[in-house]
Amino acid sequence: MTPDQQRAWLTLLQAPGVGPAAGLRLLHAHDSAEAALAAGPRAWRAAGIAEAQHAPLKQPDPAQIEASLEWLHGASNRRLLTIDDPDYPARLVEIARAPLALFCQGEASTLARPQLAIVGSRTATAQGLENARAFAAELVRHGLVITSGLALGIDGAAHQGALDGGGSTIAICGTGLDRVYPARHRGLAHRIVEDGCLVSEFAPGTPALPEHFPRRNRILSGLSLGVLVVEAATRSGSLITARLAAEQGREVFAIPGSIHNPMARGCHSLIRQGAKLVETAQDLLDELASQLGERRVVRNTAPSSAAALTAAQRRVLKVIDDAPTAFDTLVDRSGLDVASLSAVLLDLELAGFAASQPGGAFIRLKSG
Repeated sequence: MTPDQQRAWLTLLQAPGVGPAAGLRLLHAHDSAEAALAAGPRAWRAAGIAEAQHAPLKQPDPAQIEASLEWLHGASNRRLLTIDDPDYPARLVEIARAPLALFCQGEASTLARPQLAIVGSRTATAQGLENARAFAAELVRHGLVITSGLALGIDGAAHQGALDGGGSTIAICGTGLDRVYPARHRGLAHRIVEDGCLVSEFAPGTPALPEHFPRRNRILSGLSLGVLVVEAATRSGSLITARLAAEQGREVFAIPGSIHNPMARGCHSLIRQGAKLVETAQDLLDELASQLGERRVVRNTAPSSAAALTAAQRRVLKVIDDAPTAFDTLVDRSGLDVASLSAVLLDLELAGFAASQPGGAFIRLKSG
């Protein structure tokens, strides 16, 4: 994309009166961002842009444009991915009010790979965080990219699980990509850039505002084959994402929890409304098999018998009691880090050697 083309696109994107719908009408009528701007007020009115909102199209803010250009040219892994670009993700084009362009940092080609969105509460329980990490770590082993929103709680755990599992993850952000929100996820964001992509429809310099996050959520669900809600209260942004996913024709999955856990009530509500109840990563893979087709990597790492246990799996199985054993206790006994232990426990569960219990505990079902 030439500098003039970039400037034209940035003018459209940063003009307050040009949303996705009006922008698409202009592009369909005039083929390019440059031609849409050159078409003038008559064409802008025909696209549904009110007269009072023409000023930014006639005289865009040069400081805003230059700030975005400076960010885009500041590193080789930054890109403005426009809706007319062949690399723009095909699944996202399908949704209502698809963003006109995405600011990307990292490996933008990741957006074309099959994705599962994992979302949930910012104030998740310890069990919810472990579930998000373990599901993400297992799903990336089967070729899925994990997409989430970089928020505290379940989002962060899902991103970390995907990376620790050796896979890729995409973070859809509610700010410009020149800042990280929340700030404590700065290190995580740097890891994502190395093994995935940061994505935003908001130009550099855009702060975190409440109205940005529902807009972010439609992209999150739109990119994905389905959305897994790990934990959510009855009034939760995660439920908005699930609703958007259903409206977009995506699969909706939910993990059930204890009736005494308020963070499980949103998931239970989704299940009553028709979301698919999942207990294992294999449940998700089975439901998505037809959509994954040949891309699916059939790689079940769970041991089929005691003789097939790995050294790490044997070590963990030995330190699980017949009575519920707390996850933190298993970390201390096994000497494994949280991500490695989560992956081993998931394999042991899939093979029937162990079972999770309320409160993040595990019990041994049979010996290795």
